Amino acid sequence: MKVIVLSFIIYHLSSIPAGAQTFTQRLQKPVAGQGTVTIHQSDSIDRLVNQAPLAGKATAATTPTTSPTPGATTTETVDTTTVKKTQSYKVTGYRVQAFAGGNSRADRQKAEGTRNAIKQQFPNVPVYVHFYSPRWICRVGNYRTYEEAHQMLVTLQNMGFSQCSIVKGKIIVNY
Repeated sequence: MKVIVLSFIIYHLSSIPAGAQTFTQRLQKPVAGQGTVTIHQSDSIDRLVNQAPLAGKATAATTPTTSPTPGATTTETVDTTTVKKTQSYKVTGYRVQAFAGGNSRADRQKAEGTRNAIKQQFPNVPVYVHFYSPRWICRVGNYRTYEEAHQMLVTLQNMGFSQCSIVKGKIIVNY
């Protein structure tokens, strides 16, 4: 009896690698009731994403998207042919806090609306919307000096964001 059970387990374990898929194949696999994903990428990106990850290093990260209507099918196309690889590190610096609300859905929408308004005026400036318990926060920029942050503060106040303030914290610096 033990031999039969053991041979059954070995048979099933040996058949697992035969059905293995790459990351992008699993991502593009159609699932009932969910949207589909189409990926256009170069061969070098495909090799980079679909190779086995190195110890301690992640090869890719995805952000799940939800459909606004349950059961609706959504198609999202991702173009990864122009991926830039930049190095960055975190240092202490300044950001301009443009919005701080509560923890309601309306406050989240206000924070995202603030981000969208700022991104329209300054498309190259990073804008961060986060939930720092118990409130939604919208912060702008990665400034190494207080003076740089103050220039953005004055600009945002002129745009109508009267509750702006400068906050000190970790910022991301690219090199």
